Amino acid sequence: MTRFSRLQTRLVITFLAATVLPLGLTLWVAIELLNRSLDLNPIPEFDRMSKSFEALGREYYQRSRDQLRADIARGAVQPEMFPHLRRAGWPAEIGEFLDSGATERFALTGTAGDRLELLVRNADGVALYARDLGPVRMQDLARQYTQARATIDRAQGRDLRRGFVWTLIMVSGAVWLAGLAALIYWARRLGKPVHDLTRALQSVAAGDLTHRLDLDREDEVGAAVRAFNEMADQLQQSREKLIHVTRLASWQALARKTAHEVKNSLTPIRLTMEEIIARQDGSDPFLVQAAQIAIDEVGSLERRVRAFSEFALEPPVQPSAIDINGAVEERIALLRAANPAVVYDVRLDACAPRAMADPDLVKGVLTNLMENAAQAAGPGGVVLVRSAQSRGKVAVEVHDSGPGLSAQARATIFEPTISFKRGGMGLGLSIARKSAVLCGGDVQLIDGELGGAGFRIVLPEAA
Repeated sequence: MTRFSRLQTRLVITFLAATVLPLGLTLWVAIELLNRSLDLNPIPEFDRMSKSFEALGREYYQRSRDQLRADIARGAVQPEMFPHLRRAGWPAEIGEFLDSGATERFALTGTAGDRLELLVRNADGVALYARDLGPVRMQDLARQYTQARATIDRAQGRDLRRGFVWTLIMVSGAVWLAGLAALIYWARRLGKPVHDLTRALQSVAAGDLTHRLDLDREDEVGAAVRAFNEMADQLQQSREKLIHVTRLASWQALARKTAHEVKNSLTPIRLTMEEIIARQDGSDPFLVQAAQIAIDEVGSLERRVRAFSEFALEPPVQPSAIDINGAVEERIALLRAANPAVVYDVRLDACAPRAMADPDLVKGVLTNLMENAAQAAGPGGVVLVRSAQSRGKVAVEVHDSGPGLSAQARATIFEPTISFKRGGMGLGLSIARKSAVLCGGDVQLIDGELGGAGFRIVLPEAA
């Protein structure tokens, strides 16, 4: 992972500033509300009520015992006798009482303790006195009291206030930390591409137009990266075009000067040789032959001078909408007649792309590239020509099945006066590329698909 950039640091600081104070305020309010709610806790009241209820139950039980004793004393309650002679039929609790040695014992019986009994030892056996407690069920009261006390003991055994506070703090802290972690992750995910894009822009500004970014994303950052790569491509192509045009301008100035001076020298030489031939009466065949050779060489030099003169010319550019498919088919129809042994494989875009360029310049570019391809392919060779349309550009590619280009040839292919063909002047591709640049496009060297050379003509699409 790279270190935090300034953008990532600012995002984290902004998150902290935006969340710490609200989080602290939220915790404070929540704790205050919790404290107030715990102050209204019914457990203390429930504790006091349960104790009062216990005291009331004990008092009622004691009074019931006293009332039973009073009823026995005045003869209002008759006992049930269990004599010794019938002990075999006694209930178990009667025999247990007798064996315990106690004089008397109170017991709660009946349905859930709604009957109070008194067992009294006497000489004949055991006397059992009973009194009905009515709707009061002492065993149910005792069980409910026990449950209430257990609940109170559990509540008092826990510090609810501290537990709630710490739980709230931990949950809030966990949520806040999760948000911070998510922010750091997305800050890195967003900040690193922006940081890389900034460094790439600095590199381009420093003159390194080959710098590109490799990022496959569909969001706004990915769009910015793709726009940067396209901008760098366009800048690199524009610089290459500018360099090419600048070099051509220098060569054109030299060509104009050289052509003028050589033409001035060649004209009197040719006229003198023609005069010598005219004055000969045939007595010296060698002189006539030598003069004719000189005239032929002067003619060859004059043709080269005219080529340099054409190279030095700045043709007027008159752009118009061109049917690029029609232009390609027209050039191929002319070249097929001149190269009948060459196979032309034509693959034109069905959309019939239209380019905005000078028709004469475009025809010259197409003728130059296709003628070069036919010469490179040779008899029985193949020339592939196809058109395409994409992103506001119209392209024509020309491929040949010839021997291809060496590394040296590829490096200097568009340089003027450098030719790798027998009898070539080295000006054709330079003029072709210049014509394409004047039309707002370019001629690019690409990898050949047939084993030989490949060129692409790029022109602006007509609106």
